[in-house]
Amino acid sequence: MIKQSYFVIGTDTNVGKTYIASALIRHFVKAGFQTIGMKPIASGCELNTQGECLNEDVLTLSAASNVQASLDLVNPYHFSPAIAPHIAAEQVGGVIDTDVISHAYDELLKLTDVVVVEGAGGFMVPLNATETLADLVLKLDIPVVLVVGMRLGCINHALLTVEAIKARGLTLAGWVANQVDADMPMFDENLASLQQRIDAPCLSVVGWRDEVVFDFTRLN
Repeated sequence: MIKQSYFVIGTDTNVGKTYIASALIRHFVKAGFQTIGMKPIASGCELNTQGECLNEDVLTLSAASNVQASLDLVNPYHFSPAIAPHIAAEQVGGVIDTDVISHAYDELLKLTDVVVVEGAGGFMVPLNATETLADLVLKLDIPVVLVVGMRLGCINHALLTVEAIKARGLTLAGWVANQVDADMPMFDENLASLQQRIDAPCLSVVGWRDEVVFDFTRLN
């Protein structure tokens, strides 16, 4: 198999990136591939008894993976406060270095067939004074899977994100419609609007707390 990776990003925070990324990892594991999840930057971590600063999303990705690696590779940057990454880094007197993340990703790729990378927040969230998550995706140069949080306002957020992805020459491998509002009005109509306007395959439509079922026959 040619080594392949996917960068899972979201239209916003709390749209189910970890849920979808974990399902993506399990899909490749079930297909027989050595697969690992990576979350380069995590805010909202707690110390365990070994003194490690762990994030719930990182633990979820690790549980889905069939390859294990050190925390420094799987989650190079981890911060206690659940705030924007660049602000969290500033609070501890640090700076997020995308070269460090790129090196960790390369090391993980040596160990596996597939690396599923999960972003933090939305596509344009700042990482440091000059770079955003978009710059990190561009540096890693891997296809993007966009998680659209299906709630009021999702059409605008999704289309702006798609436009930003394509403006950078990145590949949008596909997108997932994930219902994060149980009572979202006009769900089907919003979904149809997105399907008409996003020039990439819809890999899955996930209802409120439903299981994720991917259609990878449509993957770009």
